[in-house]
Amino acid sequence: MTRLVAGSSVFLLSCCFVVAQNRASAPAATAPQSAATSAESPQKSEFQKIEDAWSTAINLRDQYGLELVLSPLFVDVSAGGDITTRNQQLAQLITLEDKTLHLDQRVVAVRTLGDIAVANGTYVLHHKAGSGEVDEKGVFTHVFEKTHGGWVCINSQRTKLPEDSGGKHKKPSNDETPFHIPFIGKGDKGSQ
Repeated sequence: MTRLVAGSSVFLLSCCFVVAQNRASAPAATAPQSAATSAESPQKSEFQKIEDAWSTAINLRDQYGLELVLSPLFVDVSAGGDITTRNQQLAQLITLEDKTLHLDQRVVAVRTLGDIAVANGTYVLHHKAGSGEVDEKGVFTHVFEKTHGGWVCINSQRTKLPEDSGGKHKKPSNDETPFHIPFIGKGDKGSQ
């Protein structure tokens, strides 16, 4: 059972890479952006290219492309809690049966500490689930190591975001504070 789950996770990640790569390689109709309106740092752009290569490898089921992005020491913790290695990810990519799998990753922030970098971002994983197809949305943390002049991912952690429940909305609060801490705040004003 663990092999099946691990295999499915690798396959899903692999497919996600392929789909994201297809989207990244498609020409986009965007308005030209001036330097004054661009808030993206060169570092963020560099890691977005790496994430795009990762997504493309998954989406195109490109084993070699995935090998270039993942370190031999790579460990992945999926949104479901499954832990896999680089070799398991590659095996799942090759044996993936879900032809709808597509991954799209967007870098939000990058921090570097010498030869180590941490990239945080969001992802959308389109895949089959049960009787239909779903879009799993979540956040990721990828840890990269600089080796031989390039960056390779050594650790990946994904967290699935809760799905929007169409009918359940929180009642807006009129209070000045957005949350309540017991014994602090309004207190018993009538007893003074």
